Amino acid sequence: MKGTIFVELIKMAEDAFGETVVDDVLENADLENGGSFTTVGNYPCSELIKIVTALSDHSGISPADLQRKFGHWIMDHFVEDYAEMFKGKNNSFEMLEAVDGEIHVEVKKLYPDAELPVFKTDRVADGHLEMIYSSPHPLVEFCHGMIEACLGQFDEAATIDQCPVSGNASATKFEITLEQ
Repeated sequence: MKGTIFVELIKMAEDAFGETVVDDVLENADLENGGSFTTVGNYPCSELIKIVTALSDHSGISPADLQRKFGHWIMDHFVEDYAEMFKGKNNSFEMLEAVDGEIHVEVKKLYPDAELPVFKTDRVADGHLEMIYSSPHPLVEFCHGMIEACLGQFDEAATIDQCPVSGNASATKFEITLEQ
């Protein structure tokens, strides 16, 4: 997993809990590299999960809620630092549909070794998008938070339901239905 994700998680935690708390949490999280991350490095997802779990233990906020909050945080980071991704997208569904075919293609050009999840989308009806998220990493709630934040970027509201995909333990289907 690219280091920029780790760096942003630590920034979010410092913003929420303070630098001293985060330093203590990282020291006690039993991390392979002692909690030192660079944006260009590659790190195992298990290290991210250790950090989230340690932050959860410290704060009392569930790991799922922390992952969702981080999904919102990282979307803000993408909007600020990669605004060109959003150009030409008129709504959240157009943005979500572009993740695999456009955004991840560009990421792979920059970082050929990046381990990216797969997103398959299907516009079931006007105002209803199915999105299947496939990843060996346990980051479904992080993805859920990013979807919520994407909707917010386009001032849209929706119900988001998630369910497992039959026959694929590493996939989750998101049913996104815009509120009228």
